[in-house]
Amino acid sequence: MPHILITGAAGFIGAAVAQALCKRGVSVVGIDNLNAYYDPALKTARLAETKAVAAGRFQFSEVDFADFDALSAALSGVNFDRIIHLGAQAGVRYSLENPHAYVQSNLVGHVNMLELARARGVEHLVYASSSSVYGANDKIPFAVEDRVDHPRSLYAATKKADELMSETYSHLYRIPQTGLRFFTVYGPWGRPDMMPWIFTNKILRGEPIPVFNHGKMSRDFTYIDDIVAGVIACLDDPPADDGAVKAGGSLSPHALYNIGNNRPAQLLDIIRIIEDACGTKAELNMMDMQPGDVPRTFADIDAIARDHGYAPTTPAEVGFPRFVKWFRGYTGL
Repeated sequence: MPHILITGAAGFIGAAVAQALCKRGVSVVGIDNLNAYYDPALKTARLAETKAVAAGRFQFSEVDFADFDALSAALSGVNFDRIIHLGAQAGVRYSLENPHAYVQSNLVGHVNMLELARARGVEHLVYASSSSVYGANDKIPFAVEDRVDHPRSLYAATKKADELMSETYSHLYRIPQTGLRFFTVYGPWGRPDMMPWIFTNKILRGEPIPVFNHGKMSRDFTYIDDIVAGVIACLDDPPADDGAVKAGGSLSPHALYNIGNNRPAQLLDIIRIIEDACGTKAELNMMDMQPGDVPRTFADIDAIARDHGYAPTTPAEVGFPRFVKWFRGYTGL
């Protein structure tokens, strides 16, 4: 069995992937800087959950991968064959307030991981991109072949830059890489800065919820278990260095995939599902569109389905009540 390094291992997706791999018998090395972008207590709780299910196959180091010296020191003598690079400064709206955090984590940090992969000669680097790279794309569904030259936020711009840097390293050093454009991931252990947590929390507390663009929004909400299955399927099958065109158009061993649900849902419909799961009606505070946001996302998943058998199975009607149930248990609301 390979040894896997996971960045952002205390994050929402990182912890879920680590747990799935450990259950499969894989040894996982996790790193995370446990920053205070949102409550670190949630991150430490995820780590505790991972250790509980890992059966001794999980080791963790608190380190910032944007600090190359600290990263190198933390991983000195640690063996790993493949890397799943999920750590990043997330969030579209926060990039308006603190752009330098995105430059450090998403640009400097990504180059550091590429350099680490090159130095270690890893078999495969799977990294997180984002549906945000599509901006306000008018063509739907969004396909990996589409041009993505007009990001609507600095966060999106850093993710597009990560893809370009990965393409360069795959070309120069033949590092097999797979970039995954995640589409609005949700589920148990999800992030407090995202809509499911914000809406559920406010509804249960009897507070009004902010509904941007007056509810005229749709998202390709993707349940965490489907995301994990897609990440691991890609991890197991690195792109070949055979000169053939890969998903996303590269001739190097570098593939790009959308990883979404392929079933976008209207925001107002999701609110109704959350209301039903909470057992109470929401008070809606209708607001204009926020800067940096986009009105819709919709993933074309033909490429990842063809190459890796990806087939999401969890509709919003099932996934959101699962989140609400977990949230009530975690918060006591």
